[in-house]
Formats: sequence, C-alpha cells, structure tokens
Amino acid sequence: MGLLWLITVLWAFSFSLIGVYLAGQVDAYIAVASRMALALLIFLPFWRPLPWRQALTLMATGAVEIGIMYLFLYKSYQYLSVAELLLFTIFTPLYVSLFADLFARRWPRQFWAPALLAVAGAAVIRWTDLSEQYWHGFALIQAANACFAFGQVWYRHQSQRSALTHRARFAWFFLGALVVTLAAMLALADWQKWPATHLQQGVLLWLGVVASGLGYLGWSYGSTRVSAQQLAVMNNMLIPAGILVNVFIWNGQADWPRLALGSACMVAALWLCRRSQSS
Repeated sequence: MGLLWLITVLWAFSFSLIGVYLAGQVDAYIAVASRMALALLIFLPFWRPLPWRQALTLMATGAVEIGIMYLFLYKSYQYLSVAELLLFTIFTPLYVSLFADLFARRWPRQFWAPALLAVAGAAVIRWTDLSEQYWHGFALIQAANACFAFGQVWYRHQSQRSALTHRARFAWFFLGALVVTLAAMLALADWQKWPATHLQQGVLLWLGVVASGLGYLGWSYGSTRVSAQQLAVMNNMLIPAGILVNVFIWNGQADWPRLALGSACMVAALWLCRRSQSS
C-alpha cells in the first residue's frame, strides 16, 4: 500500500503539469506518443522474447490501460479544467470494482444505482453551465477511466499466472501503448504544435520517464500486492492530492461549496457500490 501512496503523490503533479504547460500548446497526440516512447526506452534493457500469446496480451494491456487511456485524457483537457478533470476520475473505482467482479465471474448487482448517483454529483459541480463541451469532456474522462480500470484489473489477473518479472513485462506493455499512440499521432497530430520550448520538452521528459515509466511500474507492482477493493479505493486518493497541488502551487480555481456537494454525492455513490458488493 505504501508504494501506491508514493505513486499517488508523484502523479498528483502530472495533471497540473499537463494542464499548465502542455494542454493547448503541444498537440495531444504528439505528447502522448512522446511519453510512451520515453517510457519504453527505460525498459528496453529488460526486454526478452516471449511466446506470442503472452507478448500480445501484455501489449494489449498497455495499449488499453495507458495508450488509449492517455489519448482520451489529453483530449479532455480541451473541455475541462484540471480540478474538474481530477474530480471526474472519482468514477474509476466503480470501474475497477466492476471489472474485478467480471473477471471473478460475479455479476455486480445494483451497479447502476451508485453510477447514476455519481453522475448526479458531477452535474452539481456545474449545474448552471452544463454546456455541450462540458459533457463532451466528461464523456472523454469516463472513457479514460474505464480504460485505466480495465488495464489495472487485467494486469493483476495476468500477474497471478505468470512468474515473469514486472520489468520484463513492461517492455512489452509500453510497446503496445506506443503502437497505439504512434498510429494516432501519425494520423491525427497537428505538427504545428510540436514541443518547441525547453520547458515543454523537460515536462515531457519528466512525464515520460518518471510519471509514466517508473510511475506505472510502481503502480502496477503495487496493485498486485493489495486486494481489488484496496486498489479501487487508492484510485480515488489522486483526486484530493491533485486538486490541492493545482490550487496551492499553480493557483488553480475551485468552487469549494459545489465541489464539496458534488464530491459528497460521488462518495455516497462509492459507498453504495461497496455496500452492494458486500451484500
């Protein structure tokens, strides 16, 4: 659990770094592909040949959990503030719990009740300004949440049946993520928004090597050392940490009363989800 807390603190800075220095300035597809390439580089020394089924499974896990997830995440910065984006990741534990039950062949009863309550909490945050762009960003974040949750549970499931070291797995893991993000970059990138300044390049270097490479290695290893319920809860710890970093270091704005009320609805949704699973 301590390792998951450490990675949570590390990742708390990533959202603001992206929002302040990259979003709207560096093309999202270029930024994501660059991060995946940098992360892959640090694991190449640990690469080893694997049976094709195992290799493809690890590549698919990385493609979904990180590659596709980041494509949705970066796109959402066009529609949401950092605080809103962080808040809406509160849905991730619901998805973690859902996928954990499905992998265990248990159908989660009463799942839609807490999910709908969580959506109501999201609406409270900006009830007077529910624009089309707002809901577009909200949908993108939910797609990112689902991809991240599915990848975490799938990785844990694979780890229970494999003696391969995590370092060796991640060479294939990030290769899968790079394939997806590189294809998206070549097809969709705006090449006029290349990371031209040293600051942007430095932020991408940090995000690629530390936040993505070392961060996801630590998080994935830590996820195999805790229960699915603990993993679901830890997915939410990033929200207050990230919002506090954005507000107190980068002078971000937060409507505290609405944030509190919306968060209360979402916490109630998580409580209902856990209660329905234990019944």
